[in-house]
Amino acid sequence: MIDLDALAALRAVAAAGTVSAAADTLGFTPSAVSQQIKRLERQTGVPLLERVGRGVMLTHDGRYLVDEGERLLADIEHVQAALRRRAGTVAGTVRIAAFSTAMRGLVGPRARGLREAHPELTLALTEREPWDAVDLVASGQADVGIVHTWGDVPIEIPDHVVATSVAHDVADVILHRGHSLAGRASVTPHDLVDEGWIATPEGSICRQWLGRMYDGTGRRPRIAHVAMEFDSHLALARAGLGIALVPRLGRAALGDDLTAVAVRDPEPTREIIALHRRSMAPSPAIAAVVEALRAG
Repeated sequence: MIDLDALAALRAVAAAGTVSAAADTLGFTPSAVSQQIKRLERQTGVPLLERVGRGVMLTHDGRYLVDEGERLLADIEHVQAALRRRAGTVAGTVRIAAFSTAMRGLVGPRARGLREAHPELTLALTEREPWDAVDLVASGQADVGIVHTWGDVPIEIPDHVVATSVAHDVADVILHRGHSLAGRASVTPHDLVDEGWIATPEGSICRQWLGRMYDGTGRRPRIAHVAMEFDSHLALARAGLGIALVPRLGRAALGDDLTAVAVRDPEPTREIIALHRRSMAPSPAIAAVVEALRAG
């Protein structure tokens, strides 16, 4: 009989690329994950992993087992969720992966109310970039993912994952109060073509949107500094090193040195989306989490 926990561990290793990364995601030690894989190899009688450099990859048999096992794990997950629905209880652990500003501005504020309304519910939170959250939910390593999309910059969501819009967020241009545009009620990209930007790294969703925002100006944004976290953007803008496009959700206080100016034509708006696997749809706990995220 194949051990389902060990099968889930193999799936996590396949998604993460290393035993250590899978262990971090699952909340186990690398040794425990390795033991689960070895147990699964004994049960199946075939090698499932092979080492490649510092990582591992699935053998042909390992890939077959993960691909075929996905359906089995999804069926078990659906049965468990349906049993919860029949019992009518919001209980158990819901693993949530969310990007940083959603963690601060959405998940954190909603968590207390969820816990008070459902004492038997436990939340396990991890901060991840949107594309990582999609992969974690799709592969069964997280139950709920919170991601964002900016305008027409898409994020690919697999067919077996359900997406629910839970909020909309707007970004403003953050300027030092001594900046010549600081007193304006609003600006357009045409007003900003000569500015130096503090931006997220190349390839990030926010960076892609900043580039799209300049469509029609005949220019590209001039990137002066690159930082992953919006708190860093505020610190650099406070030092007068450039301007930044920072969402309102989860934004730290600007203080006396900075001001936020609205952007028009286009307005930088992002949609906040909650993800869960279709097999988890009957779960009262998943429904309660998504509804709490949508509240307010």
